[in-house]
Amino acid sequence: MNDMSRRMLPQSASGGPSGGGPGGSGSNGNGTARLPPMGTEEPRHRALRAGPFGVLDIGTTKIACLIARTESDGSLRVLGFGWQRGSGVRGGTITDLERAERAIRACVGQAEDMADTRLRSITVNLSCGTPESRLFNVQWPVGGRAIDASDIRRVVSEGRARAGTDDRDIIHAIPLAFSVDDTSGVADPRGLHCDTLTARLHVIDATTNALRTLATCIGRCDLDIAAIVSSPMAAGLSTLVEDERELGTTVIDMGGGTTGMAVFAEGQLLHTSLLAIGGTHVTSDLARMLSTPTDHAERLKTLYGSVHASPDDDRELLPVPLVGEEEHQIAKVPRTAVVNIIRPRLEETFEMVRERLDAYGFARAAGARVVLTGGASQLGGVRELAATILDRPVRLGRPSGLRGLPDSASGPAFATAAGLVAWAAGEGRSLHDLDFDTDRPTGMLRRIINFLKDRV
Repeated sequence: MNDMSRRMLPQSASGGPSGGGPGGSGSNGNGTARLPPMGTEEPRHRALRAGPFGVLDIGTTKIACLIARTESDGSLRVLGFGWQRGSGVRGGTITDLERAERAIRACVGQAEDMADTRLRSITVNLSCGTPESRLFNVQWPVGGRAIDASDIRRVVSEGRARAGTDDRDIIHAIPLAFSVDDTSGVADPRGLHCDTLTARLHVIDATTNALRTLATCIGRCDLDIAAIVSSPMAAGLSTLVEDERELGTTVIDMGGGTTGMAVFAEGQLLHTSLLAIGGTHVTSDLARMLSTPTDHAERLKTLYGSVHASPDDDRELLPVPLVGEEEHQIAKVPRTAVVNIIRPRLEETFEMVRERLDAYGFARAAGARVVLTGGASQLGGVRELAATILDRPVRLGRPSGLRGLPDSASGPAFATAAGLVAWAAGEGRSLHDLDFDTDRPTGMLRRIINFLKDRV
């Protein structure tokens, strides 16, 4: 069956497929997906997740879709997988709606055909809108009575309200820990008596306009957005073992257009950051400095790329077609030249990671371990280079914990997609049984105002 058979391309650039379809309920009538309530994720118990669910990893160099379900024993099984070369995306941000839509439709269609199901909503990664990560404390008066679920919801809502700005929307507002009066480090304060409840919150937000563009693109594909999840956090969920989350580990997700960072400690996500540098920058360096087409530069990087030179590299000559020359005009360059172009860019990447950790004060909390993942982490010698610059032991992280994951999707390049599956199934958050979207008039009012603005 054709990859596009389940999600046919629209008949015109301005609208969705003629005649609608089962997936049409995912958009609001003008080709824009309904965004999930900002700053929250629906509460889930792993055992209560019914039916297949889908996730979508939108990256600069690839777009991947996984459809999975929760088995009776609580494990996760992949039912469908789709993959397309990245199109219409630059630096994690959608820059061409039509090209991105075609790639997403084809990718989701592949996964739907394999899983023999049709998605109405999907969990999407966040790598656009210059995401920012902040930690802060919020207090809520209790007055000596026992704390109940409404108090926890209110203190989180209060923190979300204080953190919100007009041009940014909150994607995650995650309670890390609570304090009841002078007692700190409380994981679940319900039933405890106190005068003041204090919540330690981790807030991640992104620019509103970038999120609207993302919602528009997903809506044009006849899908609703179930949740938006930080890409580095998702990569950490799929690659870290429990001890690494507890003892302190930095995840570095080396993608095509961006490099994500996530700091885990004491079982919690403490910080995320996104650097505007990735594998495509290495490719561009090769193309520019060797005067070769971008496609061939990517091939050189994949087949011969490394950050460490060997004694034979000077004698190993690689064929390099030149831009604008006839096909038979092939230059010969030593492999050393390729290594000398790649290494400075990756050194710059890890130096930026180290500076970012120092600047935000997470150098100590980040622990004594680094996990590299993402497609760009597979270049030869990257692990050793990272260990030298960051002065920490480094290992390569691959997705784990998913049954039925195809071999082609089991490498570091698909860590974010696998982590999105884990998040959609209920991993990575505390107080699963609380709905933090209850009693949010301010956020709902903002969404109504934005809805009306779009139509006036």
